[in-house]
Amino acid sequence: VQLQASGGGLVQPGGSLRLSCTGSGFTFGDLAIGWSRQAPGKEREGVLCISNTGRVTYYTASVKGRFTVSRENAKNTVYLQMNNLKPEDTAIYYCAIRWHCHSPVQNWGQGTLVTVSS
Repeated sequence: VQLQASGGGLVQPGGSLRLSCTGSGFTFGDLAIGWSRQAPGKEREGVLCISNTGRVTYYTASVKGRFTVSRENAKNTVYLQMNNLKPEDTAIYYCAIRWHCHSPVQNWGQGTLVTVSS
């Protein structure tokens, strides 16, 4: 089982980024995919999750209205669209497999760094 997050980078406040999470070694369309982040000096926190049917669960209220998530099962990929980024969104972003969005993480992917700074 492998998961790989990509698409991070440096963006100015108010800007946008789209992260991708690509999986292999499992039936991608059967499982939920969650996004978490870890800011410097802080604990990892859940951001949101998309179920196998496309239902979205937000774990962090601060990203509602700014972050959206979608999945393209034919490409084994989930996308995290981040708009109106703020400096406090700076973190390493990880994707992870869950049986359901309310179940524990089964497998973590490698993260991708997002830096929001002017």
